[in-house]
Amino acid sequence: MHKKLYSLQGKRVWIAGQTGLVGRSLTDELQNHDVLLLSAPHSALDLTQQQATFDWLAAHKPDVVFMAAGRVGGIGANVEYPADFIRDNLSMTLNVIDGAHKAGVDRLVFLGSSCIYPRDATNPIGEDALLTGALEPTNEAYAIAKIAGLKLCEHYRAQYGRNYISVMPTNLYGGYDNFDKDGGHVIPAMMIKFMEAKKAGADKVTLWGTGAPLREFLYAPDLVRALVLVAQAYDDAAPINVGSGEEVSIYDLAHLIARVTGFEGDIVFDDSKPDGTPRKFLDSSKINSLGWRAQTKLEAGLREVYGGLKG
Repeated sequence: MHKKLYSLQGKRVWIAGQTGLVGRSLTDELQNHDVLLLSAPHSALDLTQQQATFDWLAAHKPDVVFMAAGRVGGIGANVEYPADFIRDNLSMTLNVIDGAHKAGVDRLVFLGSSCIYPRDATNPIGEDALLTGALEPTNEAYAIAKIAGLKLCEHYRAQYGRNYISVMPTNLYGGYDNFDKDGGHVIPAMMIKFMEAKKAGADKVTLWGTGAPLREFLYAPDLVRALVLVAQAYDDAAPINVGSGEEVSIYDLAHLIARVTGFEGDIVFDDSKPDGTPRKFLDSSKINSLGWRAQTKLEAGLREVYGGLKG
C-alpha cells in the first residue's frame, strides 16, 4: 500500500488538455474523488498564448495542475509537421509550467512520453536511460519538447522548491482517442482503416512499415489511475514510467485489430514507409512499487474501444 504524501481531497484541480484522450479520461476518473475540477477547454483558452495562460492561472489559482495538453499524432504527422510539433508543444509546456509557478501552484504532474528515450535504449527502458543516446528521428521534435517539459519540472523543483513531477507513459489508446486514419496514433488509425475497409468490402488494408517493431500499449483509464496515484504518493525530480507490461509486434497488433473489427481481408505492410523505433518497452518497476499495475489486457481494451465506436 502506498503512503499518501499529498491529498487531493478538497483541492482545486485543473487538467490542461481536458478535451484530449488523457484529459477526458482523467476527468472521468476525478469524478470519483472529492475535488473541484476547473475547466478551460481549448475553445476558451489557447495554451500556446502565454499571457492568456498566465492570466487564467492567476485568476483561477488551482492547487493542482495535470499538464496533459499537447499536439500529438502518428509517425506520418510527426514527419510532415515537425516544426509545428516542437513549436506548439514547447510553447504550451512552458506557458503552463511557468504560469503555474507564477500563480503559486505547488503540485503539478507533467505528462511526458516514452519517445523521450533514445531510439536504441536497452529494453526494458528505465528512467535513467534519458539523454544517453540519439532520439528516434521520426518523432524527435515531439520528444525534445517533452524532454524540455521534464527538465522544466526538474529545475523549477531545484530552484524554487516546487513539487512538480513528470510521468512518462507508454503508447496510449482509448475511447477518447483521435480516430483519424492519417493523423492519429497507431491503434485508432488502424481501427478506422479496418472498419472502413470492412464496410467497403475491400479485400486488403495497407499499413506503414514492416510490422516488425515491438510496442507496449496502455489503456487510458489505467493510465489516469496512475496519474492520480503519483499526484498523491510520488515526490521526486526523476521521471516515473507507466507501462502496461504487455508487448506486441505491429504485425500482431494489426491482426488483432482486424479480428476485433471483423475485417477478413489481407493485411499488407508497405516497407518503403518508416517503422519508427524498433522496440520501446518501459521498465515500470518504480510505479509498480507504489502499488499500481495495469488492469486492462490489450485485446479487452481494444474490444471496449471498438464497442464504443460501433455505438
